[in-house]
Amino acid sequence: MFPREADARPILGIETSCDETAAAVYDGARGLAAHALHSQIRLHAEYGGVVPELASRDHVRRINDLVRAALDQAGVVPAQLGGIAYTAGPGLIGALMVGASVAAGLATALDVPLIPVHHMEAHLLAPMLESPAPTFPFLALLVSGGHTLLVAVRGLGRYELLGESLDDAVGEAFDKTAKMLGLPYPGGPELARLADSGRAGCFRLPRPMTDRPGLEFSFSGLKTAVLTALPQAGDEQGRADLAHAFQEAVTETLAIKVQRAVDATGFERLVVAGGVGANRRLRERLGELASRRGLQLFFPRQAFCTDNAAMVAYAGWARRAEGVAPGGKLFVTPRWPLTELQPPRHQGN
Repeated sequence: MFPREADARPILGIETSCDETAAAVYDGARGLAAHALHSQIRLHAEYGGVVPELASRDHVRRINDLVRAALDQAGVVPAQLGGIAYTAGPGLIGALMVGASVAAGLATALDVPLIPVHHMEAHLLAPMLESPAPTFPFLALLVSGGHTLLVAVRGLGRYELLGESLDDAVGEAFDKTAKMLGLPYPGGPELARLADSGRAGCFRLPRPMTDRPGLEFSFSGLKTAVLTALPQAGDEQGRADLAHAFQEAVTETLAIKVQRAVDATGFERLVVAGGVGANRRLRERLGELASRRGLQLFFPRQAFCTDNAAMVAYAGWARRAEGVAPGGKLFVTPRWPLTELQPPRHQGN
């Protein structure tokens, strides 16, 4: 399924696409040998969102120490590495450049492959770090602050986009709704916590685009519905009731679209990845769907739902057999459609 490990040396993965700085080591024999991460949540909290310039500067401050920590944890010295994988996009261009520059410098100094990794492919492959791991083909629901995608996955690099959000990503909708409710940054997890104390049936919000065929998503109108209902929320309990209604609307919408995609593809395995994949209510709803339909359901562990380098190192390991040259050319891009990726040369079409 993945690279025939003529080169069994471990891969160092580096992640700096947004507001997490991370490094990890993966090899085919031991699996994930180490991962180290620093979150910038506290740095950006006072601004209510990620400030790109501050994110880039903090990556510069943290990345070298995290690389050393990951190598030490894995018991690996740089000369033992068989490649340097890094998130090349999509993401914040300044943040991406930090990780790419460090990766390119290491790859050149060690004369090993420099492996650019697509951030969403890394998320999609994150459940491969678990046991049991999914096998191809499978349906993937990728849900994060920047993306909401349904993807038919037939192999590494063999991706068919089935549906995506026409406006806000689901994680963005969570964060913006949390801000309307007066919740602190990061808003998504705070809204989910508030929703736990909410009561069902107090507010009725729309399930966007479920009254028509198709696999596309839209969450901007749902945010507007929350804003319209907000004056009726009143006290803290009312806000909790509204948060509960919002979360139910989102998770039911996602479950409906996933069921349609299962019907369309006939796939028996479902992978859910990305930061919103950590949402407990979404996991429950998709678990219920999987039970009804006899699906195998796969999630990454909670720590690997949000941005991390473990998934980058794994994706780099899976991609190494493409024959990337030692050293290599630095490449970053803030926008990079998942469907532009190709299978590794050894895998074929």
